[in-house]
Amino acid sequence: MNQKSAELTTPVRNFSVQLSPTPRGARLARLLATEQLRNWDLPLDPARQIVAELAVNAATHGRVQGRDFRLMLYVVGDVLRIEVTDTRGDRLPRPEQPGPETESGRGLLLVDALADRWGVAEGRFPRKTVWAELRLTSPEPVSSCSGDSGAPTKQNHEGKNPTKPHPLPPAAATHSGG
Repeated sequence: MNQKSAELTTPVRNFSVQLSPTPRGARLARLLATEQLRNWDLPLDPARQIVAELAVNAATHGRVQGRDFRLMLYVVGDVLRIEVTDTRGDRLPRPEQPGPETESGRGLLLVDALADRWGVAEGRFPRKTVWAELRLTSPEPVSSCSGDSGAPTKQNHEGKNPTKPHPLPPAAATHSGG
């Protein structure tokens, strides 16, 4: 039999590192992600800002003594996916509007504003993964002849447009942070 195997036409790039759930580990996550993005010739922002927020959340809210968190970056096609996995699966993140005098609690609001899509995937107990995706190319402009009604699409913190198919498979089933 002479069969041809399917060839992958777009390169898949990935990077993974385990870090201590400390402020130093969160800072190192941002620095390592920045260097990896530079090596891949990808734009640094807003990806490094998203990495910083997710890593700080893992070090602050996902911290379990003696257990590291993992940062993963991978690119498939024109999508960069950022994943931060920690071992506090019992504490799912939810974006909340902090009070005007509150000094913290805006990280997920920032991720929501910067990412094209984001969400939470519960992993094998006790893990959870908070992920965010960034499109690396500008979306095609929508032509007025496309049949699009121009009505706004429903948005939530599982992604900017939850009816769009996921360009990358999540590590586990996707759940809202609620």
